[in-house]
This record gives sequence, C-alpha cells and structure tokens, in this order.
Amino acid sequence: MSDDPSNGGPDAGPPPSAAPPRRAPVKFLVCVDGSAHSRVAVRYACRRARARGGRVTLLTVIEPADHQHWMSVGNLMAQELRDQAEQVLQEIAAEVNAFAGLLPELLVRVGPIGDEIMRQMREDADIGMVVLAARPPAEGPGKLVRWLASQLAGDLHVPLTIVPGNLSEDDLLRLT
Repeated sequence: MSDDPSNGGPDAGPPPSAAPPRRAPVKFLVCVDGSAHSRVAVRYACRRARARGGRVTLLTVIEPADHQHWMSVGNLMAQELRDQAEQVLQEIAAEVNAFAGLLPELLVRVGPIGDEIMRQMREDADIGMVVLAARPPAEGPGKLVRWLASQLAGDLHVPLTIVPGNLSEDDLLRLT
C-alpha cells in the first residue's frame, strides 16, 4: 500500500464530498395587468432577479365574467381577453429584456386572481417571492392587495412584496 495521497494512501484525507444538488434559480412571480404601477413592480423584480441570479415570471390573470347568457358571445369575449392579456405580457416581456437582459416566463391563467396566484405557487416550487404593485394612495388599495392581506397571509410559503406603484427609478435603485 502506498503512502501517496493521490493513490488513496493513509494521508489521502477524506474523499471529496459530492457537490450539493443544484437548485433552479429562484423565480420572482410578478402579477401584471399592464398598468404603470404594475410595471414598477416588474422593474423591482428584475433588479432583484439580476442581483440574485434569479428569473422573472410574469403572470396575468383573467377573471371570468359572472354571467354568460350566450355561450358564443362568452367564448368570443374570453378569447379577446386572452389575446389582450398575451399582448400585455409580450409588451412587458420586451421591456424586461431591454431593461434587465432577462427573458421572463409568461403565464396567463383564468380564474379568481388570488386563487390563481396560489395555484401557480403550488405548481412551481421554484417561486421564491411574489411581487405585486400597490396602486397610488389616491386610488386606494386594489382588490388583490386587500384580498391577499385578509385571506392569504397565513397560506403563503414565500415572501410577498408589495411595491408602491409610485416609486421612482431612484427609489428602486435605493431599495434593490
């Protein structure tokens, strides 16, 4: 038996440990609707994702109408809403790419917005933060922020970041 460490001799020390399993980069799930304040939340998430080596997922949710009296009209309306949602996502994705050099994941879901956010989080274990925009104070809290604050807080397993929609670029730089 050799005493040469390179041959596994007595002075070889412990065997090299296996590398820890590689995890996917954390995703920042941003709920967008095309408004100016949701774009502020997107910029916040992009800055955080770049700093952490993460990714950005843009989600828009189409809430179905309560009553559909004529099925063909309802189907046409649903398709128009989906087309509009996809167009908004494409526009914001282009902004994300130009601003941060990131290619975001784009998602459209149909259903009650809070429920769909929760479903997406359950389906994608890589989501590490949910980012929402708050409307400017003069407009009052939005329906989603109110719902999340009252119904969802105990069910979240990742941080929820509510970004004031009136933050300037300087504010975003300071915070991220």
